[in-house]
Amino acid sequence: MDLIAEHNKKYEFFREITGIAMKVYNNYHYGLLESAYEAALKYVLEQQGHKVERQVYLPIYWEDVQLDQSYRMDLVIDENIIVELKAIAHIDTPHRRQLWNYLNLTHLTYGMLINFSPDGLYSEWYHRNPRTGEIDKVKLI
Repeated sequence: MDLIAEHNKKYEFFREITGIAMKVYNNYHYGLLESAYEAALKYVLEQQGHKVERQVYLPIYWEDVQLDQSYRMDLVIDENIIVELKAIAHIDTPHRRQLWNYLNLTHLTYGMLINFSPDGLYSEWYHRNPRTGEIDKVKLI
């Protein structure tokens, strides 16, 4: 197998999840709240055999002390992929930073930012290097 095919195969799950999100978008189109897309995406992913958790509690710590602040991740798929959903006109850096922070706080490997926008479905894919903690955008070749 050549390197390009190997790279694309490694990240094929991103394409699969994006395809399922596209089905949800084609059914609902633009204009619903994120929570509606989230519920539908969870249902369809589970029908495809994925383990999906919704609104996953993420506590915040200062050193070893849990603070009275927490976050909720929209979806966690197969215990390794964080999916942050948006239903806005366009994605900007603060939306990406939210996902990147979740990846860094949880040490999970993969993240997706999916926007159900008025112009169509938009998806970005990220990989967090477990050794360095660096987050890179994934592109299929």
